[in-house]
Amino acid sequence: MEIDYKELVSYVIILVIVLIAAQHLNVVVSGSMEPAFYRGDIVLVEKADFFGIHEFDPASVEVGDVVVYNAAWYDQPVIHRIINITDINGTTMYMIKGDNNDRPDPYYVKADQITEKVVTLGDNLVVIPKIGYLSLWLRGL
Repeated sequence: MEIDYKELVSYVIILVIVLIAAQHLNVVVSGSMEPAFYRGDIVLVEKADFFGIHEFDPASVEVGDVVVYNAAWYDQPVIHRIINITDINGTTMYMIKGDNNDRPDPYYVKADQITEKVVTLGDNLVVIPKIGYLSLWLRGL
């Protein structure tokens, strides 16, 4: 049997593209951001550090941006919206809140805690509805 190297290379390229795309998709696990997006939706994100590539600078996020950050109060990354930016003792701090929550998240967030930002097209977040439910089910969430 002869190996078709062009076909093999095309499979490798497809696999690499799929793996890169998968790293830029985030499944929503709660309803805290409704109606912007819902549990089971998938959001497209850009990363602060993707294998050394800086797709955005966490220090440049603005009020209204939806970010993913490592919360001091929760053991999973959190996807919420920046509602205020302030300076505390010379450090830029972000107040973050889920759109569907009554109160902001319990602690201010530093730029180095922000790992991803949800991509927008115009004023619209890039959301793929409902197809993340399979992932939630497989993870027991």
